[in-house]
Amino acid sequence: MMKVVVDYGKCTGLGICESLAPDVFEVNDDGELELKQSSVPEGQLEDVEAAVEGCPTEALRLEPDDSSADTE
Repeated sequence: MMKVVVDYGKCTGLGICESLAPDVFEVNDDGELELKQSSVPEGQLEDVEAAVEGCPTEALRLEPDDSSADTE
């Protein structure tokens, strides 16, 4: 599973990510990005990848969600 990481110092709250993956991203009334969930929901990876790629300020990235992985 993947998780979304936001660099809030770069984010300008344009809402492109919200339009591409509304189940994960939301820009609040103050223009600040909020993650509805940090782990990418099943079946939403393509939408979230599009949101990461479409971010003009490169404030978003995907990383492996180690908290959901079993350690060996």
